[in-house]
Amino acid sequence: MRGRWTRTGRSAAAWRVAAGYALLASLAMALALALRDGPPWVHPSPWMGWSPITGILTSALLGIALATVLVATTRLAVARFGWARRLHGELRPVARDLSIGHILIIAGLSSLGEELLFRGLLTATIGVVASAVLFGLLHQMRGPSRWVWTGWAMAVGLSLGAIFALTGSLVGPLLAHAIVNAVNLGYLRDHDPDGSDPERNLA
Repeated sequence: MRGRWTRTGRSAAAWRVAAGYALLASLAMALALALRDGPPWVHPSPWMGWSPITGILTSALLGIALATVLVATTRLAVARFGWARRLHGELRPVARDLSIGHILIIAGLSSLGEELLFRGLLTATIGVVASAVLFGLLHQMRGPSRWVWTGWAMAVGLSLGAIFALTGSLVGPLLAHAIVNAVNLGYLRDHDPDGSDPERNLA
């Protein structure tokens, strides 16, 4: 019984997180449209002067490639390094007992909200580096791995911002962000690097 109520509470929490990201996406879109010239999914002055179609396709390919590298790096780091296992363990409660549906919704909405804000608005106005620093600093968590997580988020933000600035298209950052969040939330949920997870035994 306790396990059922615990899962119900976490399901409600997951929907609150999804609603928060949906609100963030709406606010980011409104801010970008109000403060920027042009839509937030198009960089106003991309580094490469490609046609829109070329920019979109290149952005998508780079986004998928980045997602592949980030997912593989996560697995390798958790398998080989103590700091990565500690970070994984501290992040696990976020994903524990999420359903596949919850994971997909949260991954999609978090990608949309954060990319519209940090890349669509901020990268286009304050630059790749400054927006990446803000992206990292706003990814805060409690625990000893706090600055590892912040540094990782900064590096990821730098890569996502570079794709947007290079190609002029937000498609790649959106794809990369959604894929990484979905796959890594599933990994957090299902993989216990220490081999023990007492809360899973409540079910």
